[in-house]
Amino acid sequence: MSTSIPFWSLVEEPVASLRAISAYLHHGSLDETLVELVFLRASQINGCAYCLDMHARALRQRGERQQRLDTLAAWREAPGFSARERAALEWTEAVTRLADRPVPDSLYEAARRAFSDKELAELTMAIAVINAWNRLCASLRVAPAERP
Repeated sequence: MSTSIPFWSLVEEPVASLRAISAYLHHGSLDETLVELVFLRASQINGCAYCLDMHARALRQRGERQQRLDTLAAWREAPGFSARERAALEWTEAVTRLADRPVPDSLYEAARRAFSDKELAELTMAIAVINAWNRLCASLRVAPAERP
């Protein structure tokens, strides 16, 4: 079993910058639950156990229903997600999987209809920052703490 590199302390300034961006997004124009859903969905796609644990826990602490957490990976087929959340999740998947294919114009236009310019900029920044966290934590083997 490999041990994670304690990168938090080795690159303090960049980590502090990522934390500042994350904090800004939690107090920006988007609902905090929406931001956490985006963080959780991108973390599912990227397979980051540390971020999955963190953001699922944050959503539960905000009173999120377990059914929505359980069905987030299949949000298209699952009930209980608003039109705005669905637009954000679709945008999250497209931006997270950008290497697979460019974001289609139709999806860009749909996102522009669902969100103000500022909201779409913040949503895209949220996706960018969680993808950065996912890549750091997953590749450097940062595991969630085991809890009883």
